Amino acid sequence: MTDRALPVVDMSLLDGDDTDRARFRATLLDAAHHVGFFYLVGHGVSDETIEKMFAVTREFFALDDEAKRAVEMTKSPQFRGYTRFGGEYTQGQIDWREQIDIAAHYPPLEGDDDFLVLDGPNLWPAELPELQTAVGEWQERCGAIGLRLMREWADALGAPRDVFDAGFAERPSTLIKLVKYPGRDSPDKQGVGAHKDPGVLTLLMIEPGKGGLQVQGPGGWSDIDPLPGAFVVNIGELMEWATDGYLTATMHRVVSPPAGDSRLSIPFFFNPALSSTMAHLDLPADLLAAARGVTDDPDNAISGTFGENMLKARLRAHPDVARIHHPHLV
Repeated sequence: MTDRALPVVDMSLLDGDDTDRARFRATLLDAAHHVGFFYLVGHGVSDETIEKMFAVTREFFALDDEAKRAVEMTKSPQFRGYTRFGGEYTQGQIDWREQIDIAAHYPPLEGDDDFLVLDGPNLWPAELPELQTAVGEWQERCGAIGLRLMREWADALGAPRDVFDAGFAERPSTLIKLVKYPGRDSPDKQGVGAHKDPGVLTLLMIEPGKGGLQVQGPGGWSDIDPLPGAFVVNIGELMEWATDGYLTATMHRVVSPPAGDSRLSIPFFFNPALSSTMAHLDLPADLLAAARGVTDDPDNAISGTFGENMLKARLRAHPDVARIHHPHLV
């Protein structure tokens, strides 16, 4: 990958004729195979809706410390809620950001799988009741986009269009983060460290005009600036697993803004049910020949079961929550 902008994939082509839809699938597949990241335009989410989501995000971070810490993640066995600056880790190093994690809300299930501890309620700040409404609407819009992308990928990969649907039919494990990166003059500029996402795909909306996202390619790290109104989409480890590495889960990170500035972002993680096993595709011969295999990392083995991937990521990122609520898992 070079320092050029990410590929642009136009979802409005799906509302055109057969030629337009075929062009969309070809562009989608090429971007996901060669880069693992792309800009998604034509997705149907209005500028007004995007600004509304950023407005409520700003309102949340403007709450006083007492209000935010009333919903702190250390109170949640499900790893939901607010994390203060320096409260999350990537590759053992502190990420310098504050955020609130809000996931799909389901009654806990009984079972022997450790990852079932991740299902449960969210923590909502009493001082900002409109947050729950705004997040619910964003979750619904992004979930519909995510499922549509999955069906187009399936088609482009030579599989039935509904091959991935079963994992999302009941209890999809979606997650929204509202994130604020403060400006720093420290030589340690880790806003969030280098990582791959553990699930299927991420729809990221970045505050207009704010850089900091970097994506790793063959030539090193490339700066990715926001494209107005576009989602930045990236592939997670489950899509790499499902396609024997034909689709790429790409390392990425965020560098802190300069001192005196800040940066907001809203990632939506589109993931199947915790207990679901991802469909493993029988790729056509030409695609299989270009598949690179699943990343072999003994410190980060990729499982086809989403819950196993997610629990591993949560325990590493939030060791304080793990020690308080799940000492038997650390």
